[in-house]
Amino acid sequence: MQVDPYLHFDGRCRDAIDFYRDALGAVVTTLVRLSDAPNARGGDAAQNGDAVLHVCLRIGEAMLSGTDAPCRGGSGWLGHSLTLPAANDDEAERLFQRLADGGQVTMPLTSTFLSSRIGMVTDRFGVPWTVVSDD
Repeated sequence: MQVDPYLHFDGRCRDAIDFYRDALGAVVTTLVRLSDAPNARGGDAAQNGDAVLHVCLRIGEAMLSGTDAPCRGGSGWLGHSLTLPAANDDEAERLFQRLADGGQVTMPLTSTFLSSRIGMVTDRFGVPWTVVSDD
């Protein structure tokens, strides 16, 4: 069993797909638009037909899913981040800088007893990441 994250991009899913392709080499394995849904209502499909109903991205060995839908859960639970393991320190630097482009660094990449390089960044879509080097 594995747990795969599902992110709600509130109308910016297409931008997120492009960003993760460029920054992380993500590959789209599934893309379903609102207009592809069998029960899409005429007005919704005509107005928002290109809206992403569901997308699956492969990033390395991991899967990340998403949608254009807003997150209306209201749980208030904010204790999460996505962990991105890098093969070495150079790759950690590269991935960290790409995710930081347009985002906010919350902990610069540094050496700790946990890892030779570890850092935290929130990307331009508000997704928190922890980049860790396996070196």
